[in-house]
Amino acid sequence: MTQLPLRAQLASALGRSAATLSRMTGRGDGSVIGGRVGLMLEPDLLRKLARDRKLALVSATNGKTTTTRLITSALLEMGEVATNVFGANMPAGHVSALSQHKDAPYGVLEVDEKYLPEVLDTTGAGVVCLMNLSRDQMDRAAEIWLLAQKWRRALSGKPTHVIANCDDPLVTWGASTAAKVTWVAGGQRWKEDSWCCPECGGPLDRKDADWACRECTFHRPEPQWVLDDDAVIDPRGQRWLLDIQLPGLANRSNAVMALAVAEAFDLPVERALPRLREVTSVAGRYTTVEREGRQARLLLAKNPAGWLEAFDVADPRLPIILSVNAQGPDGRDTSWLWDVDYRILRGRPVFVTGERRLDLALRLDVADVPFAVCETFAEALAMQPPGRVDVIANYTAFQQIRSEFGRAV
Repeated sequence: MTQLPLRAQLASALGRSAATLSRMTGRGDGSVIGGRVGLMLEPDLLRKLARDRKLALVSATNGKTTTTRLITSALLEMGEVATNVFGANMPAGHVSALSQHKDAPYGVLEVDEKYLPEVLDTTGAGVVCLMNLSRDQMDRAAEIWLLAQKWRRALSGKPTHVIANCDDPLVTWGASTAAKVTWVAGGQRWKEDSWCCPECGGPLDRKDADWACRECTFHRPEPQWVLDDDAVIDPRGQRWLLDIQLPGLANRSNAVMALAVAEAFDLPVERALPRLREVTSVAGRYTTVEREGRQARLLLAKNPAGWLEAFDVADPRLPIILSVNAQGPDGRDTSWLWDVDYRILRGRPVFVTGERRLDLALRLDVADVPFAVCETFAEALAMQPPGRVDVIANYTAFQQIRSEFGRAV
């Protein structure tokens, strides 16, 4: 790799020092402060750090962190990989990740949907992975059709190779201006945000996985990769059993996207797939923590689409603790709770906590789901009998629970 200019070297080194100090003093994991310090000293640091690397950017409403981890695990087969492992998915986090692995020839960066155009323009990444778009943090991220439109403009005229989920009409529309697209049939369980054509506004007709606009030519592209239950069919028609350790259909979809990205880096399935099978948890997701004979499995759900996938993973035989906050990273508006169908929880013990527990309690009451309100997560856990319990929490609630157990990963 080309050596950084002296100013960029100094900015990167001071950023790494700030990150280390943050971790040592317990102020944080250093994944943001290091990048902020670096960018203050050298505003163009991200561009300079990205130069001469083979980069993949991963963006979606749900599954970014997990898919980034899976792609990273696969590419480690080829060499060192720089990645924002803690999910700091804005430019400061990207600078920190690339600075920490300054000699890595590869990089896999999770990117916030809103920041994708900026980060793509700055880094010139050769590969972009786009998985899904649904309503999330509307007070910050704005309407998802506008995000898809920004993606279209950002990809137009770029030589970037896009790996895109063709089962999501908004993703398909956002990716379709790219010079090269590999289409993946990764599935789309949550369809409530994509009943209208993003091209003309007409209704979308759906039949099984297929979809097409009734009023214009916009339709589902033919996929090269297909998720088929617990297996993936590659572009040559060969079927591979996924057999990954991460649970649920959503993670099998994430794995298919990761395999398609790996092949874009010339890493074949037979070398990438064993690496994917090594991943057991991602930034605390799916981790089981224990306290006084109670084993709590931690699941993250930040929006209606994410809660649908969390319910798919949760064990219906177990009690369940739900925790919701509405801090800045969550979005202040909790009206999205009314888009989640909580009736699936009927018949099992439900415990509600978090800063916005009363908002969630009202939603459950309307859905005729019996529940108990708890002041704290510790109180909710203490009310469980010895044994297993599932926990579903949104972003900051999830991080608070992780902190109680020493940020288990």
